[in-house]
Amino acid sequence: MFTLAHLSDPHLPMPPARAEQLLNKRATGYYNWWRHRVHLHVPEALTGIVADIKAQKPDHIALTGDLVNVALPQEFRRAADWLETFDRPDRLTVVPGNHDAYVSVPWAEGIGLWGAYIASDGQSASSTAVFPTLRRRGPIALIGLSTAVPKLPFLATGDLGAAQIARAERLLTEAARDDLCRIVLIHHPPLLDQSRWKHLTDAAAFQTMIRRVGCEAILHGHNHRSEIARIAGPDGPVPVLGVASASAAAGSKYGRARYHLIHVERDRDGWRLEVELRALAADSRGCAPDGRLVFHSARAAAMVS
Repeated sequence: MFTLAHLSDPHLPMPPARAEQLLNKRATGYYNWWRHRVHLHVPEALTGIVADIKAQKPDHIALTGDLVNVALPQEFRRAADWLETFDRPDRLTVVPGNHDAYVSVPWAEGIGLWGAYIASDGQSASSTAVFPTLRRRGPIALIGLSTAVPKLPFLATGDLGAAQIARAERLLTEAARDDLCRIVLIHHPPLLDQSRWKHLTDAAAFQTMIRRVGCEAILHGHNHRSEIARIAGPDGPVPVLGVASASAAAGSKYGRARYHLIHVERDRDGWRLEVELRALAADSRGCAPDGRLVFHSARAAAMVS
């Protein structure tokens, strides 16, 4: 059995900004953070989630974006330091979210600082042409997608683009031929019923691709709540699993901070995924089971021939 921990949207505490750094979209986000969001995302909750993940000793960890808030250079540096205290790059995979691309920032000064946690196996951590990524861990193929594109103020939408979707299809096909359990990591939920201000703009194109080649699960964040949906695959519905914010304050509109433990094992002609939802205690000291989901996937013989 292989165990994967999934967390998302930690929204690490934001450092002070200089006035000249706020002469763009950051101004509204900065004000919103100090006026509202600072009370919704608290470091105590995130510390408790990380401590419980470490205590559970998963084989790997997936983090699906929104480490920062308004893409300040000092935020990216702090996030890089935080990742180092969390776990090693070979044990932790990151994909970015919309807040990580709040405004355009040079790769080397922004997301690129986390390159060792993003890059595909065998790829340089300094490479800017990284997505989609592929990391093989035991029987798992982790395919990382980026929906992080700078947008106009008050928009939190995401884009994949036709080229990234096409490359992802090739990776998923190859991973199926290698008889791997394919788990897609993405920030925005690839669903069609999302808010027009926060949705994935090419969710329909992504779903069309999944209908052709399938995968065993899609993990996302963005909505700040644990949720489940399904989209069509070639061998049946594909589970789409969203996770709550890992830094949600107790009593906030987001509910309790959570992460998911996903236990993967072979199941006859496919895979069995058992998902344990773990929620932070009210005093932020430890987590407890908060639900359980089980999924079975079969794979057509033609896909692995």
